[in-house]
Amino acid sequence: MKLGLRLPTYARPGSFSSFETLKDYVSMAEELGVEGFFVIDHILTSRPAYSTSWHDPLTTLSFVASVTKKAKIGTMVLVLPLRNPYLLAKQTATLDIFSGGRLVMGVGVGWNPEEFKLLNIPLEKRGAIMEEYLPLLKKLWTEERITFNGKFFSVDGLELEPKPLQKPHPPIWIGGGTQPHEILYGMAAKNIDRVLQRVARYADGWIPHSSSTPEMVSDDWRKIKKFAQEIGRDPYKITRIYSNFVYILGPGESVGEVSQRFSNFSGMNLEYWKDHYLLGTAEEIAAKIRKRIEVLEGVDWVVLNPITFEERLLKHVVEDLFTHLV
Repeated sequence: MKLGLRLPTYARPGSFSSFETLKDYVSMAEELGVEGFFVIDHILTSRPAYSTSWHDPLTTLSFVASVTKKAKIGTMVLVLPLRNPYLLAKQTATLDIFSGGRLVMGVGVGWNPEEFKLLNIPLEKRGAIMEEYLPLLKKLWTEERITFNGKFFSVDGLELEPKPLQKPHPPIWIGGGTQPHEILYGMAAKNIDRVLQRVARYADGWIPHSSSTPEMVSDDWRKIKKFAQEIGRDPYKITRIYSNFVYILGPGESVGEVSQRFSNFSGMNLEYWKDHYLLGTAEEIAAKIRKRIEVLEGVDWVVLNPITFEERLLKHVVEDLFTHLV
Protein backbone atom coordinates (compact mmCIF):
# COMPACT_ATOMS: atom_id res chain seq x y z
CA MET A 1 0.00 0.00 0.00
CA LYS A 2 1.42 3.35 -1.12
CA LEU A 3 0.85 6.83 0.28
CA GLY A 4 0.02 9.70 -2.04
CA LEU A 5 -0.97 13.30 -1.43
CA ARG A 6 -3.61 15.31 -3.24
CA LEU A 7 -2.22 18.82 -3.08
CA PRO A 8 -4.09 21.92 -1.81
CA THR A 9 -3.26 23.96 -4.92
CA TYR A 10 -6.16 26.37 -4.56
CA ALA A 11 -6.29 29.23 -7.05
CA ARG A 12 -5.92 31.79 -4.29
CA PRO A 13 -3.21 34.33 -3.53
CA GLY A 14 -0.65 33.72 -0.83
CA SER A 15 0.96 30.40 0.07
CA PHE A 16 -1.52 28.35 -1.99
CA SER A 17 -0.20 30.07 -5.13
CA SER A 18 3.47 30.25 -4.18
CA PHE A 19 5.88 28.22 -6.31
CA GLU A 20 8.36 28.25 -3.42
CA THR A 21 5.78 26.80 -1.02
CA LEU A 22 4.83 24.07 -3.47
CA LYS A 23 8.45 23.25 -4.30
CA ASP A 24 9.51 22.99 -0.66
CA TYR A 25 6.39 21.02 0.28
CA VAL A 26 6.61 18.28 -2.35
CA SER A 27 10.38 17.99 -1.87
CA MET A 28 9.91 17.47 1.86
CA ALA A 29 7.01 15.07 1.35
CA GLU A 30 9.00 12.92 -1.09
CA GLU A 31 11.88 12.76 1.38
CA LEU A 32 9.38 11.60 4.04
CA GLY A 33 8.32 8.73 1.78
CA VAL A 34 5.29 10.03 -0.14
CA GLU A 35 5.12 8.12 -3.44
CA GLY A 36 2.63 10.16 -5.44
CA PHE A 37 1.34 13.71 -5.88
CA PHE A 38 -2.10 14.40 -7.33
CA VAL A 39 -4.17 17.48 -8.14
CA ILE A 40 -7.85 18.38 -8.45
CA ASP A 41 -9.37 19.86 -11.62
CA HIS A 42 -11.97 22.62 -11.52
CA ILE A 43 -12.01 25.50 -13.98
CA LEU A 44 -14.54 27.47 -11.91
CA THR A 45 -15.44 27.69 -8.25
CA SER A 46 -17.81 24.75 -8.03
CA ARG A 47 -20.38 25.48 -5.35
CA PRO A 48 -21.87 24.11 -3.17
CA ALA A 49 -19.12 21.50 -2.81
CA TYR A 50 -16.20 23.95 -2.94
CA SER A 51 -15.47 27.60 -2.29
CA THR A 52 -12.44 27.84 -4.58
CA SER A 53 -11.15 26.61 -7.89
CA TRP A 54 -7.72 25.03 -8.36
CA HIS A 55 -4.69 25.91 -10.44
CA ASP A 56 -4.57 24.24 -13.84
CA PRO A 57 -3.75 20.57 -13.17
CA LEU A 58 -1.40 19.74 -16.04
CA THR A 59 0.61 22.93 -15.65
CA THR A 60 0.88 22.29 -11.91
CA LEU A 61 1.99 18.69 -12.46
CA SER A 62 4.72 19.78 -14.87
CA PHE A 63 6.14 21.91 -12.05
CA VAL A 64 5.75 19.13 -9.48
CA ALA A 65 7.56 16.74 -11.84
CA SER A 66 10.49 19.14 -12.09
CA VAL A 67 11.06 19.29 -8.32
CA THR A 68 10.54 15.60 -7.50
CA LYS A 69 12.57 12.54 -8.40
CA LYS A 70 10.61 9.30 -8.27
CA ALA A 71 7.08 10.01 -7.08
CA LYS A 72 4.13 9.47 -9.39
CA ILE A 73 2.28 12.57 -10.53
CA GLY A 74 -1.36 12.58 -11.56
CA THR A 75 -4.77 14.13 -11.83
CA MET A 76 -7.46 13.21 -9.33
CA VAL A 77 -9.46 13.73 -11.36
CA LEU A 78 -9.33 15.51 -14.71
CA VAL A 79 -12.78 16.32 -16.15
CA LEU A 80 -12.29 14.48 -19.43
CA PRO A 81 -15.35 15.65 -21.44
CA LEU A 82 -14.23 19.28 -21.10
CA ARG A 83 -10.96 18.65 -22.98
CA ASN A 84 -10.11 18.25 -26.64
CA PRO A 85 -8.82 14.65 -26.88
CA TYR A 86 -6.10 15.33 -29.47
CA LEU A 87 -4.62 18.25 -27.56
CA LEU A 88 -4.87 16.35 -24.28
CA ALA A 89 -3.16 13.27 -25.75
CA LYS A 90 -0.25 15.44 -26.84
CA GLN A 91 -0.05 17.32 -23.54
CA THR A 92 -0.13 14.20 -21.39
CA ALA A 93 2.32 12.27 -23.56
CA THR A 94 4.73 15.20 -23.30
CA LEU A 95 4.24 15.34 -19.53
CA ASP A 96 4.87 11.60 -19.24
CA ILE A 97 8.08 11.93 -21.26
CA PHE A 98 9.52 14.85 -19.30
CA SER A 99 8.53 13.35 -15.95
CA GLY A 100 10.40 10.16 -16.78
CA GLY A 101 7.26 8.04 -17.17
CA ARG A 102 5.59 9.00 -13.90
CA LEU A 103 2.15 10.19 -15.05
CA VAL A 104 -1.08 8.70 -13.70
CA MET A 105 -4.19 9.78 -15.60
CA GLY A 106 -7.08 10.10 -13.17
CA VAL A 107 -10.28 11.03 -14.99
CA GLY A 108 -13.97 11.62 -14.37
CA VAL A 109 -17.09 12.92 -16.14
CA GLY A 110 -17.46 16.11 -14.08
CA TRP A 111 -20.66 17.62 -12.75
CA ASN A 112 -20.57 21.44 -12.61
CA PRO A 113 -23.16 22.81 -15.09
CA GLU A 114 -21.41 26.19 -15.29
CA GLU A 115 -18.15 24.64 -16.45
CA PHE A 116 -19.89 22.70 -19.19
CA LYS A 117 -21.85 25.77 -20.26
CA LEU A 118 -18.70 27.89 -20.36
CA LEU A 119 -16.99 25.46 -22.74
CA ASN A 120 -20.12 24.72 -24.76
CA ILE A 121 -20.15 21.01 -23.87
CA PRO A 122 -23.57 19.38 -23.28
CA LEU A 123 -23.69 18.30 -19.65
CA GLU A 124 -26.30 15.61 -20.30
CA LYS A 125 -24.01 13.90 -22.85
CA ARG A 126 -20.88 13.82 -20.71
CA GLY A 127 -21.16 10.08 -19.98
CA ALA A 128 -21.53 9.22 -23.66
CA ILE A 129 -18.61 11.53 -24.51
CA MET A 130 -16.48 9.81 -21.85
CA GLU A 131 -17.20 6.37 -23.29
CA GLU A 132 -15.89 7.47 -26.70
CA TYR A 133 -13.05 9.48 -25.22
CA LEU A 134 -11.40 6.64 -23.28
CA PRO A 135 -10.80 4.23 -26.18
CA LEU A 136 -9.83 7.14 -28.44
CA LEU A 137 -7.27 8.41 -25.92
CA LYS A 138 -5.69 4.96 -25.72
CA LYS A 139 -5.44 4.88 -29.52
CA LEU A 140 -3.89 8.35 -29.61
CA TRP A 141 -1.30 7.22 -27.08
CA THR A 142 -0.43 3.89 -28.70
CA GLU A 143 -1.11 3.79 -32.46
CA GLU A 144 0.98 5.30 -35.24
CA ARG A 145 -1.98 5.97 -37.54
CA ILE A 146 -5.28 6.48 -35.76
CA THR A 147 -8.68 5.82 -37.26
CA PHE A 148 -11.74 6.30 -35.10
CA ASN A 149 -15.38 6.76 -36.01
CA GLY A 150 -17.73 7.89 -33.26
CA LYS A 151 -20.64 10.19 -32.64
CA PHE A 152 -18.49 12.88 -31.02
CA PHE A 153 -14.99 12.18 -32.39
CA SER A 154 -13.86 10.95 -35.81
CA VAL A 155 -10.43 10.82 -37.42
CA ASP A 156 -8.99 8.85 -40.34
CA GLY A 157 -5.31 7.99 -40.52
CA LEU A 158 -4.28 10.64 -37.99
CA GLU A 159 -0.60 10.72 -37.04
CA LEU A 160 -0.02 12.31 -33.63
CA GLU A 161 3.27 12.57 -31.80
CA PRO A 162 4.76 12.17 -29.26
CA LYS A 163 3.72 8.93 -27.60
CA PRO A 164 4.00 8.50 -23.82
CA LEU A 165 7.14 7.02 -22.33
CA GLN A 166 5.11 4.44 -20.35
CA LYS A 167 4.04 1.42 -22.35
CA PRO A 168 1.41 0.73 -23.39
CA HIS A 169 0.31 4.06 -21.86
CA PRO A 170 0.00 5.89 -18.52
CA PRO A 171 -2.44 4.13 -16.18
CA ILE A 172 -6.01 5.42 -16.33
CA TRP A 173 -7.74 5.73 -12.98
CA ILE A 174 -11.46 6.50 -13.12
CA GLY A 175 -13.17 8.33 -10.28
CA GLY A 176 -16.85 7.87 -9.56
CA GLY A 177 -19.62 5.95 -7.89
CA THR A 178 -22.23 6.45 -5.23
CA GLN A 179 -22.03 9.41 -2.85
CA PRO A 180 -24.40 11.97 -1.28
CA HIS A 181 -24.79 13.83 -4.59
CA GLU A 182 -27.73 16.00 -3.63
CA ILE A 183 -25.94 17.40 -0.59
CA LEU A 184 -22.62 17.99 -2.38
CA TYR A 185 -23.76 19.11 -5.80
CA GLY A 186 -27.35 20.16 -5.35
CA MET A 187 -28.52 17.56 -7.87
CA ALA A 188 -29.50 13.91 -7.89
CA ALA A 189 -27.26 11.35 -9.55
CA LYS A 190 -28.52 9.10 -12.32
CA ASN A 191 -27.12 6.01 -14.01
CA ILE A 192 -24.53 5.16 -11.38
CA ASP A 193 -24.39 1.66 -12.85
CA ARG A 194 -23.14 3.16 -16.12
CA VAL A 195 -20.28 4.78 -14.21
CA LEU A 196 -19.40 1.48 -12.58
CA GLN A 197 -19.62 -0.37 -15.90
CA ARG A 198 -17.21 2.18 -17.34
CA VAL A 199 -14.78 1.45 -14.49
CA ALA A 200 -15.09 -2.29 -15.07
CA ARG A 201 -14.42 -1.93 -18.81
CA TYR A 202 -11.83 0.83 -19.11
CA ALA A 203 -10.14 1.59 -15.79
CA ASP A 204 -6.66 0.55 -14.73
CA GLY A 205 -7.65 1.93 -11.32
CA TRP A 206 -10.82 2.96 -9.48
CA ILE A 207 -11.17 5.93 -7.13
CA PRO A 208 -14.40 5.91 -5.08
CA HIS A 209 -15.67 9.35 -4.12
CA SER A 210 -14.11 10.91 -1.03
CA SER A 211 -17.58 11.35 0.47
CA SER A 212 -18.70 7.76 -0.07
CA THR A 213 -19.64 5.83 3.05
CA PRO A 214 -18.28 2.30 3.56
CA GLU A 215 -21.73 0.95 2.65
CA MET A 216 -21.74 2.90 -0.63
CA VAL A 217 -18.23 1.73 -1.51
CA SER A 218 -19.06 -1.87 -0.67
CA ASP A 219 -22.11 -1.92 -2.94
CA ASP A 220 -20.26 -0.19 -5.78
CA TRP A 221 -17.32 -2.61 -5.55
CA ARG A 222 -19.69 -5.58 -5.63
CA LYS A 223 -21.20 -4.23 -8.87
CA ILE A 224 -17.82 -3.47 -10.44
CA LYS A 225 -16.71 -7.05 -9.78
CA LYS A 226 -19.89 -8.36 -11.39
CA PHE A 227 -19.58 -6.10 -14.45
CA ALA A 228 -15.91 -6.96 -14.89
CA GLN A 229 -16.53 -10.69 -14.69
CA GLU A 230 -19.32 -10.39 -17.27
CA ILE A 231 -16.81 -9.09 -19.84
CA GLY A 232 -14.14 -11.60 -18.88
CA ARG A 233 -11.98 -9.26 -16.85
CA ASP A 234 -10.40 -10.01 -13.47
CA PRO A 235 -11.64 -7.18 -11.19
CA TYR A 236 -8.81 -7.75 -8.74
CA LYS A 237 -6.38 -6.48 -11.38
CA ILE A 238 -8.01 -3.05 -11.10
CA THR A 239 -5.92 -0.82 -8.84
CA ARG A 240 -8.02 0.38 -5.89
CA ILE A 241 -7.43 3.85 -4.47
CA TYR A 242 -8.84 5.39 -1.31
CA SER A 243 -8.72 9.18 -1.27
CA ASN A 244 -10.12 11.88 1.00
CA PHE A 245 -9.61 15.32 2.49
CA VAL A 246 -7.88 15.18 5.87
CA TYR A 247 -7.22 17.35 8.90
CA ILE A 248 -5.52 15.82 11.94
CA LEU A 249 -6.18 17.67 15.16
CA GLY A 250 -3.12 19.01 16.96
CA PRO A 251 -2.63 18.80 20.75
CA GLY A 252 -5.47 20.63 22.47
CA GLU A 253 -7.29 21.48 19.23
CA SER A 254 -11.04 20.97 19.12
CA VAL A 255 -13.15 20.25 16.07
CA GLY A 256 -14.97 23.56 16.41
CA GLU A 257 -11.75 25.58 16.57
CA VAL A 258 -10.51 24.39 13.18
CA SER A 259 -13.76 24.62 11.21
CA GLN A 260 -12.74 28.02 9.81
CA ARG A 261 -9.78 26.38 8.07
CA PHE A 262 -12.10 24.34 5.87
CA SER A 263 -13.58 27.45 4.30
CA ASN A 264 -10.34 27.87 2.33
CA PHE A 265 -11.76 25.43 -0.16
CA SER A 266 -14.81 23.60 1.20
CA GLY A 267 -18.42 24.67 0.95
CA MET A 268 -19.55 21.89 3.27
CA ASN A 269 -20.49 22.41 6.92
CA LEU A 270 -18.81 20.91 9.98
CA GLU A 271 -21.36 18.10 10.25
CA TYR A 272 -20.57 16.99 6.70
CA TRP A 273 -16.86 17.11 7.45
CA LYS A 274 -17.24 14.88 10.49
CA ASP A 275 -19.46 12.39 8.64
CA HIS A 276 -17.80 12.14 5.23
CA TYR A 277 -14.29 13.60 5.31
CA LEU A 278 -11.40 12.83 7.68
CA LEU A 279 -11.35 15.03 10.76
CA GLY A 280 -10.06 13.97 14.19
CA THR A 281 -7.02 12.41 15.81
CA ALA A 282 -4.70 10.18 13.81
CA GLU A 283 -6.14 7.11 15.54
CA GLU A 284 -9.75 8.12 14.82
CA ILE A 285 -9.02 8.84 11.19
CA ALA A 286 -7.08 5.60 10.74
CA ALA A 287 -10.11 3.68 11.99
CA LYS A 288 -12.31 5.36 9.36
CA ILE A 289 -9.85 4.58 6.58
CA ARG A 290 -9.58 0.94 7.66
CA LYS A 291 -13.33 0.53 7.14
CA ARG A 292 -12.98 1.68 3.53
CA ILE A 293 -9.96 -0.54 2.99
CA GLU A 294 -11.88 -3.51 4.37
CA VAL A 295 -14.90 -3.11 2.08
CA LEU A 296 -12.59 -2.75 -0.93
CA GLU A 297 -10.79 -5.97 0.06
CA GLY A 298 -7.58 -3.99 0.33
CA VAL A 299 -6.25 -0.95 -1.50
CA ASP A 300 -3.11 -0.22 -3.47
CA TRP A 301 -3.00 3.50 -2.70
CA VAL A 302 -4.15 5.78 0.09
CA VAL A 303 -4.20 9.34 -1.27
CA LEU A 304 -4.86 11.99 1.37
CA ASN A 305 -5.56 15.67 0.80
CA PRO A 306 -4.21 17.88 3.60
CA ILE A 307 -6.18 21.11 3.55
CA THR A 308 -3.08 23.33 3.86
CA PHE A 309 0.65 23.21 3.12
CA GLU A 310 1.50 23.19 6.84
CA GLU A 311 4.58 21.14 7.71
CA ARG A 312 2.92 19.99 10.95
CA LEU A 313 -0.04 18.52 9.12
CA LEU A 314 2.17 16.84 6.52
CA LYS A 315 4.26 15.13 9.19
CA HIS A 316 1.16 14.04 11.09
CA VAL A 317 -0.22 12.44 7.91
CA VAL A 318 3.01 10.64 7.04
CA GLU A 319 4.47 9.79 10.43
CA ASP A 320 1.35 9.31 12.57
CA LEU A 321 -1.65 8.50 10.42
CA PHE A 322 -0.11 6.35 7.70
CA THR A 323 1.89 4.32 10.20
CA HIS A 324 -1.42 3.21 11.73
CA LEU A 325 -2.43 1.74 8.36
CA VAL A 326 0.65 -0.17 7.19
